[in-house]
Amino acid sequence: MDFNTLKTSHSNFDKLTKALEATLNPEDINKQSKDKYADDRIWKPELDKTGSGYAVLRFLPATEKEEMPWVRVWSHAFQDKGGWYIENSLTTLNQKDPVSEDNTRLWNSGVESDKEIARKRKRKLSYFSNILVVSDPAHPENEGKVFIFKFGKKIFDKITEAMQPAFEDEAAINPFDFWKGANFKLKIRKVDGYWNYDKSEFEPVAPIADSDEKIKAIWSKQYALTPFLAPSNFKTYDELKEKLNRVITGTRNTATIESAELPPVKSNGTVKSNGKTTPAASDDDDTLSYFSKLADDE
Repeated sequence: MDFNTLKTSHSNFDKLTKALEATLNPEDINKQSKDKYADDRIWKPELDKTGSGYAVLRFLPATEKEEMPWVRVWSHAFQDKGGWYIENSLTTLNQKDPVSEDNTRLWNSGVESDKEIARKRKRKLSYFSNILVVSDPAHPENEGKVFIFKFGKKIFDKITEAMQPAFEDEAAINPFDFWKGANFKLKIRKVDGYWNYDKSEFEPVAPIADSDEKIKAIWSKQYALTPFLAPSNFKTYDELKEKLNRVITGTRNTATIESAELPPVKSNGTVKSNGKTTPAASDDDDTLSYFSKLADDE
């Protein structure tokens, strides 16, 4: 849509609400993207010396040629005998994925050790949206710039609560609206060694800028999100299956997943790298980036 239509429609709140309901449907097949670890378009929060993080963000509406202001990404990240498996899941594209298939087999085996392996390999959910960085104490040079923000279910739950409040005295807002949206105060704490976003909250409703000219300038700087979903960002089923077999067995061969030896894996909130035990990723938001760093250190 053009800018004037965008202003009149206020970012299609009704349409977004329906899409939100669809994303909350567990039977819905999720759309995902290729994780770009070195993508300088992606903004990432940082913790200070006290172990806390703070920033003020503004979620932005869909771009001119896109319908939705977010895309969803499922992926897998785990380690076994043959190293790391860090890949997008083909369920993103409504296709069969070898890890999901094998997880189903393991879970249905009735053996607790198999279930532990399936838990270890479970899919990780991420969202990608355009944001304006309003305040970033860790990197003030980012303020006033448009980035892509990768986040997980816990932050998306905050968006859900804003769009579909639980109490009658709370007015629903569209966080993605330029004029009737609200800044999001991202507050990160360490709780039991994990990143916690419970204190994060939306500010009162207010325009993102004091003139349509400034708003249009922000809109023009947004990034397209649908390219994250391009088939070229996903390996084929056979490629993923070969890699899964190699990671499980530690060798390159044609053995089927079903015949591969699957040792029990304890789920204790840690991962091992270079013989050292390290706390597991703080939240699904950051899991792929975390695991990728460990893999790079191997």
